[in-house]
Amino acid sequence: MPTRRRNGDTVSRNECIASRTRSKSNNDMSDRGHVSLSSGAGKDTSRIGATPLSEHSNKLKSFRIRLYSTIVLIASFSFIIYAGHVPLMGMVLAIQTVMVKELFQLAREAQRERSLPGFRAQQWYFYFVAAFWVYVRFIKNNLIVEITSSAALSRLLGTMIRRHTLISFSLYTGGFVAFVLTLNKGAYTYQFGQFAWTHMILMTVFLPSSFFVSNIFEGIIWFLLPCALVIVNDIAAYLAGFFFGRTPLIKLSPKKTWEGFIGGFVGTLIASWFLSGWMSQSAWLTCPRTDLSIFQPMECTEPPETFQPRDFNAIDILSLFAEHKFIKGVELFHNLLPADVQSWINSIHIHAAPMQFHAIALALFASAIAPFGGFFASGFKRGFNIKDFGHSIPGHGGMTDRMDCQVVMATFSYIYYHAFTDRSAITLGSVLTIALKLKASDQIELFLHMAHILESQGYLPPTTSKAISGIVDDGVELGNTTRYE
Repeated sequence: MPTRRRNGDTVSRNECIASRTRSKSNNDMSDRGHVSLSSGAGKDTSRIGATPLSEHSNKLKSFRIRLYSTIVLIASFSFIIYAGHVPLMGMVLAIQTVMVKELFQLAREAQRERSLPGFRAQQWYFYFVAAFWVYVRFIKNNLIVEITSSAALSRLLGTMIRRHTLISFSLYTGGFVAFVLTLNKGAYTYQFGQFAWTHMILMTVFLPSSFFVSNIFEGIIWFLLPCALVIVNDIAAYLAGFFFGRTPLIKLSPKKTWEGFIGGFVGTLIASWFLSGWMSQSAWLTCPRTDLSIFQPMECTEPPETFQPRDFNAIDILSLFAEHKFIKGVELFHNLLPADVQSWINSIHIHAAPMQFHAIALALFASAIAPFGGFFASGFKRGFNIKDFGHSIPGHGGMTDRMDCQVVMATFSYIYYHAFTDRSAITLGSVLTIALKLKASDQIELFLHMAHILESQGYLPPTTSKAISGIVDDGVELGNTTRYE
């Protein structure tokens, strides 16, 4: 029975069905060819007609680009580490900016934005407000040391430090009000979608990766070692999967195998012990930075106690991670064991730095959990039907492609440091942070008391406190402070 006419010919229902069947069959064959190619099996049907020489030339060119960019990245990174904590912080901010740019671009619909002038600037406004709030919060103590070294700087930036949270909230509120005022009829869904997308990026990418900034100033090793462990795990997993991989690990990444996952796990644990032992010998990598100086020597001349090698028994190792009550319970259980078993346990001693045991804990996370940041990113890219997040790094894809696991690792290393190894040292910056919260009259009284203490210890001339008291008495009655302009 005829169903329709096209170009004057009658097409039967059976012919239509047959045509659709042939089309579907061709598409299925194409899909199967694509899947087999991506998994490393089957023939590459997309390159029919290409000569082996041209394929080899393209691969060689791609390898050269990847090699050169890797050399440049390693050289640049090494120089930045040598330059110190502040350049490293700047590098983290630059990486975050590139990542955010790639993710903003991912959801961009240019045709919609032609009727929404300034909308893209709003997204970047929220990003820089978030950066201002997070970075100043993490380096506040270091920043106060620099600001209070000059009366002019104190006058210029003192209010920003004291009212940092209020200023940040006010800036965010201004952006929120501007967003509401610029809502455009016919584009509500798109604008609110982009608003949610912006905040999702800030919460899931920018904020977690910012924890590396805090780690840097606690000691470069708390930034460098976690990053290195993620890279080592990636390399070890690749090599183990390449030579022994047989069993698929997860559908999101068909090339990942259980053999590669286990090989990466073992390789990362081994590397963590030796890497941390080597890094622990450097005061430059282990000492915390209390100011914002660049290329300047550290205040400590040798690594802190966490990085000093000593003898450990089983109880000593547990004490690095467990609470005191738990250790007491273990000791009680130990005393109930037979004498020969107690003697054997007590004979076990390991000479190592405490950091090497902490490194094993970091390695466990880097090899077992951090890879799921990569799997998450793989699923994300599949959802958007893209291969890479961008082309920021020649031969490597986008910055986000290289940092997906590092974002997860940054959060864990920050939490781990403050949970198990935070020395809570009293620094000049932390004292100044507290002093700035006092009333002006209390700050002056603190100043006078410090003058008396330093004079009594012989660090100031005998007449210093008397001279300071005279100056203060001329201009200040406690509770009614006079300002000198």
